[in-house]
Amino acid sequence: MLKNFKIIFFVLILTLVPLFVRADVVYFNIDPSYDFLGRSKITAFLQQVGSNADFFVEYGYYQALNEEEKKEFTDKLEDLSQEFDETIYPKLTEIFGSEWKPGIDGNERITVLLTRIKEDSGGYFNSGDEHPKAQMPGSNEREMVYLNVNYIKSPLIKSYLAHEFVHLITFNQKDKNFGVSEEIWLNEARAETVPTFLGYDENYEGSNLQRRVKTFIQNPQDPLTEWKNTSFDYGVLNLFTQYLIEHYGIKILADSLHSEKVGILSLNEALEKNGFSEDFSQIFTDWLITVLVNDCALSSKYCYLNPNLKNLRIIPQLNYLPLVGESTLTVTDYTKNWSGNWFKFIGGKGTLKLEFVGSPKVNFGVPYVIQDFSGNYSVNFLELDDSRWGIIYVPDFGKKYDSLILIPSIQQKLSGFDGLETFYQFIWSASIINENSEVEEELTKKLLSQIEYLKNEIAKVQAQINAILGKKQEGSLCQRFENNLYYGIQNNKEVSCLQEFLKSQGSAIYPEGLVTGNFLSLTQKAVIRFQERYASEILIPVGLEGGSGYVGPMTRAKINQLLSYPQ
Repeated sequence: MLKNFKIIFFVLILTLVPLFVRADVVYFNIDPSYDFLGRSKITAFLQQVGSNADFFVEYGYYQALNEEEKKEFTDKLEDLSQEFDETIYPKLTEIFGSEWKPGIDGNERITVLLTRIKEDSGGYFNSGDEHPKAQMPGSNEREMVYLNVNYIKSPLIKSYLAHEFVHLITFNQKDKNFGVSEEIWLNEARAETVPTFLGYDENYEGSNLQRRVKTFIQNPQDPLTEWKNTSFDYGVLNLFTQYLIEHYGIKILADSLHSEKVGILSLNEALEKNGFSEDFSQIFTDWLITVLVNDCALSSKYCYLNPNLKNLRIIPQLNYLPLVGESTLTVTDYTKNWSGNWFKFIGGKGTLKLEFVGSPKVNFGVPYVIQDFSGNYSVNFLELDDSRWGIIYVPDFGKKYDSLILIPSIQQKLSGFDGLETFYQFIWSASIINENSEVEEELTKKLLSQIEYLKNEIAKVQAQINAILGKKQEGSLCQRFENNLYYGIQNNKEVSCLQEFLKSQGSAIYPEGLVTGNFLSLTQKAVIRFQERYASEILIPVGLEGGSGYVGPMTRAKINQLLSYPQ
């Protein structure tokens, strides 16, 4: 009796095996930092074969679908395969060239693996797959890209596939052909704008372009060439490269790809090759002005041509000068290479005097835009001397002219963008001079004295920056926060304490981690991120939807709670 039971059980197992394991299942190595469960291996099966790609689907995901969902999934995958064959592959290879073909696996088609990836990522490319397992143990030894299977029903899936395929092409055109690796920021920049080139962003609502505009508006100061793999990095890269393509053509991106140079140097080579007099620095400066004014009537180079971007304008940091009497406002700030800064000055009546002093031996570009009361703009450029000092006078400010926007940026470094970039200091000082003041010789004496002071401050603080950035905190001296803190407070111990606290909250809150005692733009942004992390306790009770950057009673209460100080 027992023997017969064993036979029946064995036959039953053999019958059920196909229900659990398909004959065409393949094991894939995956990146745990992208996987939604942190896995490093999955099984997948070949679901769709196109002319240019084999589409594999994560086995566990597909098996969890019901019959209706499987039918819908199959239809969507067939559509994606057709789109790749008819649009993505031919158009992108015509512009940028081919992927490595047949490549390491000897297959004329690439592999596309649809698997469950973290929600905020549409896909990724791993250049390790292009190497033998002997060199890269985690290699799948295929020309392949990875897509987030959860987006299979979304129109964004086409944009994600196009984006990742550009990375596959770039590996062949740079790494294989020239033995060099493209700088990450430019590699991502090319991939970021192909959805627009292919027409996927024409329907703006829900598009990749709309997503990038939102993140760019949130943090337009994010450095263009520093790659930290954040949504802000993608936002600034997308919006800059949209401008570059609109005004200089996608061939600039293609020719820079087909060069043994990388990054900015390859773009400058491509611009010269195509007969343009502008270099990367000039284009970056024009773009900084464009995202402020975006007005083709001012100049064709100061606007976007894409109708979906016609209303794009950043909001500059506002600085108010009192309407009555003489006044002076001085601010010290920090920035990195190829990062935008916009400071708007309003208020006051008389002659606006604006001084700028930058870190020594660093190249600054300092355009400024003046707006009159009729809304008309004029663009000017501040010339700096060898000590990085310059001055602007605007008469009839508050009468004829409504505002001035200063746009300083560092344009020093041209290559080697492979990690976090250095902060550099700059100082601006704005004041209103009464038009009936004593003449210019008296003003000059005051100016020279002020200039000397500013230069000395630059020299002292810049010498400390590297020490500040590298210094390890030896324990916080923070006590209970009793006072409101806000933008503009300087040389304040409680601000230093606030900065130590924000730094302790991690890089998502205060990535720069500077502890200076000065409550400036970086600290203000960190406070906003902190407030929005605890919005239900800080913002919603007082009817706010977004962080203000002002450390008031609600924010102080939350900080004190986290520091374990009683209310």
